[in-house]
Amino acid sequence: MRALVMKGNWELKVDDLPAPRAAAGEVVISVLATGICGSDLHGFTGENGRRFAGQVMGHETVGRITEVGPGAAEAVEGGLHEGQLVTVNPVIACGDCEACSADAQQLCPSRRVIGVDPALRSAFAETMSVPAGNVVVLPESMPAEYGALIEPLAVGHHAAVRGGCRPGDRVLVIGGGPIGQAAALGALRLGAEPPVVSEPHPGRRALLSRLGLRAVDPAAGELDGLVRDMLGGRPTVTMDAVGTEGTVGDALALTELGGRVVLVGMHAPRLELSAYAVSTQERALIGSFCYSASEFAQTAQWVAATDLDLSALIEGRVGLDGAPDSFTALARGEDQASKVLVYPHGAPGSAPADGSAAAAATTSEEAPK
Repeated sequence: MRALVMKGNWELKVDDLPAPRAAAGEVVISVLATGICGSDLHGFTGENGRRFAGQVMGHETVGRITEVGPGAAEAVEGGLHEGQLVTVNPVIACGDCEACSADAQQLCPSRRVIGVDPALRSAFAETMSVPAGNVVVLPESMPAEYGALIEPLAVGHHAAVRGGCRPGDRVLVIGGGPIGQAAALGALRLGAEPPVVSEPHPGRRALLSRLGLRAVDPAAGELDGLVRDMLGGRPTVTMDAVGTEGTVGDALALTELGGRVVLVGMHAPRLELSAYAVSTQERALIGSFCYSASEFAQTAQWVAATDLDLSALIEGRVGLDGAPDSFTALARGEDQASKVLVYPHGAPGSAPADGSAAAAATTSEEAPK
């Protein structure tokens, strides 16, 4: 099979690797599309130190089951069988610890994450094997590529849950990239007032508007006043989807006294912040990483049922051969696309990499509806 292999910082190559087989309790998935995540980009450049040479990355994915291993069919309610459209929860937890018992698999001390753990060959490949219990079956009625949006949308939903978003909350999101978009949508799902998203890039502000969200240019004036005018007061909840010293400082300064600040952006591994903005003004600074198994499954259900046009979130589609250039352009800021999907069997409308009629049929079937 063909897969996108990281050879080192700023270097990706399409290689031929042995195709996986389904071991006991596993299924093999033919990957339809996988999203390029910001953490993938930071791993590609070496910024976060969480991706390694020889690794096949990718964790925002959708595909079809092609093989069901022994004992795997019963791992999901309703069963699993070949041909099903599925997404994959990339958090592999032990299932036995206190965190797993409390449906907090993201806190499992022995968790492994598909796309992050270098020992796990992941979703920038034509096929991948995964534990059957991490598979979420999707309805055939939804556009198949939306399955690759479920993981980042679940991250944003969990951030809104961690922030305690509820009806009446005034919500500010700092950063209008994929996680900021997901956090704003997560706040709406929980009944908060329509959030305001601070985003300097005009293309991303336009995308947010297409989703029915309010966006503000932080360079257009004094941000505190702009946000207060749009929200009708200081935010009670601010979600920082960037994660730099400057954005965390802004979040603390802008949020009302006694409010909640959620740090979900992961740009900088270390930060210096104003302790008094937390202690003397009694703001809560809350960390948010990914999601529980139930939050991931609930987000899959929401994606399948929502009336929102989620196609606005997808601004690029490439095949495996185009993926290295796409990574480079995104990492350098030459491409400002919000979300680029990689199609291992060929992007919609393109000739499949192996020239086969079967691959062409798969690509055509899974093109956006």
